[in-house]
Amino acid sequence: MSKHQKALDRLCAIPPPADLKWNDLKALLEHLGYKMLKNSGSRRKFFHAEKEALVICHEPHPSPVVDKGCVVGVVEHLRAYGFIKK
Repeated sequence: MSKHQKALDRLCAIPPPADLKWNDLKALLEHLGYKMLKNSGSRRKFFHAEKEALVICHEPHPSPVVDKGCVVGVVEHLRAYGFIKK
C-alpha cells in the first residue's frame, strides 16, 4: 500500500484522526492533483484545475497537527468530487 493510500485511509477513519500532520495532508492533496495557491496568513487554498474544485484549510502553527474540523471538511470535499468512494 502506498504512502498516499495510507494517508487517505487515515483521513477517512471514524473518528477523524487527531494527529494528522500538515505535511501529510498537503502531500496527499498534491498527489490527488491539487495545487496550493499563493496566499497570506495561515489559510491555505488548494485548487484542482480539472475538476475546478477548491478546498480551504488552516495550516496549523506552531504545532504541525491539523485540527479535526479541517480533516472532516477535506473528507467531505474529496467525497463530493469523487476522490473518495466510501
